[in-house]
Amino acid sequence: MRRLYLAAGLFFVGLGAIGAALPIIPTVPFLLLAVFCFARSNPAWEQRILDHPHWGPQVRDWRERGAISRQAKVMAIGSIATGVGFTWLTLGFPWVWISVAVLVVGGGWIATRPE
Repeated sequence: MRRLYLAAGLFFVGLGAIGAALPIIPTVPFLLLAVFCFARSNPAWEQRILDHPHWGPQVRDWRERGAISRQAKVMAIGSIATGVGFTWLTLGFPWVWISVAVLVVGGGWIATRPE
């Protein structure tokens, strides 16, 4: 079972790395999944993520308090809103309503998390 958790943790770190390079893919949710997997397979790698100077504080805040920083909230909701605009320009109606629903539900959930 440890090997499966280790493989999943590496997979999620890879997705997080892609998310760090591409603005449309989130990074921290994948790192949270990686930390979960590494906690069950390789605690040293879990600690490396938690100690990372850029990503570690965000992962620790979520893990300890379920908190998202104000800057991360603005970036996330702004990205979703940009997606709504892009969908409207490229696909138009009625497809834009799917993006609007994601903005309302996802953005609303993100906005209500503690800071």
